[in-house]
Amino acid sequence: MMFQENRIIGILGGGQLGKMVLDVANKWGLQIYILDPNDNCPSSKLCSKFFQGDLMDFDTVINFGKMVDILTIEIENINAEALKFLESNGLEVLPQSRVIEIIQDKSKQKEFYNNNQIPTSSYKIFTGKNELKESVSKGEISIPFIWKASRMGYDGYGVNKISNNKDLEKIDDCHCIVEELISIKKELSVMIASRKSGELINYPVVEMEFNSDSNQVEYILSPAKINNDLKSDAEELAIEVAKKLQITGMLAVEMFLTSENEILVNEVAPRPHNSYHFSIEGSYTSQFEQLLRSILDMPLGSTKIIEASVMVNLVGEKGSNGPVIYKNFDQIIGLEGVNPHIYGKFETRFNRKMGHVTVINENINEAKKLAKEIKETIIITSKK
Repeated sequence: MMFQENRIIGILGGGQLGKMVLDVANKWGLQIYILDPNDNCPSSKLCSKFFQGDLMDFDTVINFGKMVDILTIEIENINAEALKFLESNGLEVLPQSRVIEIIQDKSKQKEFYNNNQIPTSSYKIFTGKNELKESVSKGEISIPFIWKASRMGYDGYGVNKISNNKDLEKIDDCHCIVEELISIKKELSVMIASRKSGELINYPVVEMEFNSDSNQVEYILSPAKINNDLKSDAEELAIEVAKKLQITGMLAVEMFLTSENEILVNEVAPRPHNSYHFSIEGSYTSQFEQLLRSILDMPLGSTKIIEASVMVNLVGEKGSNGPVIYKNFDQIIGLEGVNPHIYGKFETRFNRKMGHVTVINENINEAKKLAKEIKETIIITSKK
C-alpha cells in the first residue's frame, strides 16, 4: 500500500498520549485533527487542526468524524454509539467501535474474558451500592475485595480496596464490579500491535510498580524481571486476548502474576499506554509510531528493546493545585541516559500525571536507582 499522506487522521482526545503520537506524525508530515474538551490540552498546539468539544456528545463526535478519513482514540471515555454510526456510514474507526464498547465497560470486559476462557480473577457485577451492600450483609460476598466502577475510571480513580464497612460507604453509587483479592507477586503489561492486513506483533513484557496510595503506575521496568517461561506465557496470553477481540490498532494487556505463578488478565486498553512510554527511547519502534503504522495499515516496526530502561511517572505534589511549577529540573537534565518528557499541562493537582522520565542503562538495577533519585529530586507543584 502507498503511504498516503493526504489522508486525515482524527484522534478523539488531546492529552499526553495524543501529544506523543503527534511527535511522530509531524516527523512524517501527516495531517492530524484533534477533538478534546480542553482547548489548552497538550495536543492542541501541535496538530493540524484542533476542535474543542465533548467526547461523550453524540453530535460532536459525529461532526468531527465527518471531517477525517481515519478515526482513532487516545482515551476510552467517548461516545461509542457515535463511533458505530460513523462506521456504518463508511468511516474507518480503529480500534473498532465494538472493541471500544467492550473495553470502556469493565463489567463487559470481565464477561468477555469469561466467555472466551481467558484467565482472570473471579468477579460479580452489581447495578449499584445498595445491591452490593445487601450482598455483603447476606454473606454472599465477603470483605476484603476490590471494587471497580464499570465505567469512566482512569489512573487509579474508580478503583478501591474495600477492607471494612466504612470503606463500603465511601464508594460511588454506580454500576460496578467486585473482584476477589488476589495475592499478587508482580503486575505485568504486554503491548500488542495489529493491522488490517493481518500482521500482529507483541512488545516484550514489562513490569509495572504501583504507588500503594494512589494506585497509579509509578515505575515501569523493561524488560520485566521474570524468567523466560513466564515471559512467554504472558506474551502468548496477551496475543490470545488481541486475537479474540479481533482488534486493529494497539492493545495494552495488564496482567497479574499471582503468588502461585498464575498469570491472570486484569484489564486492557485499546490505545497507547503508560506502561510503554519507555519505548520512545528504549525500543526500536515507539508505541506511538506503531499506532500510526497499524491504523495506516503499514508494515509494523521492530518491537525489540534497544537497552534496559526504567520509566518513572512525574505527578503533582500533595497540596498542589493551580498553575504548574517544575522545581529542580536542571538537576536531572544533564545526566547520562536520562530522557525527560513534560506533557505541557498548564495546571497541576495532586497525583495528576504531568510528565515522565525514561532512564536507559544496560543495568536495570542502576536504572531503577537513578529513576528513584529523579522521582525525589523533581518537585511538581503550583504557584502559591
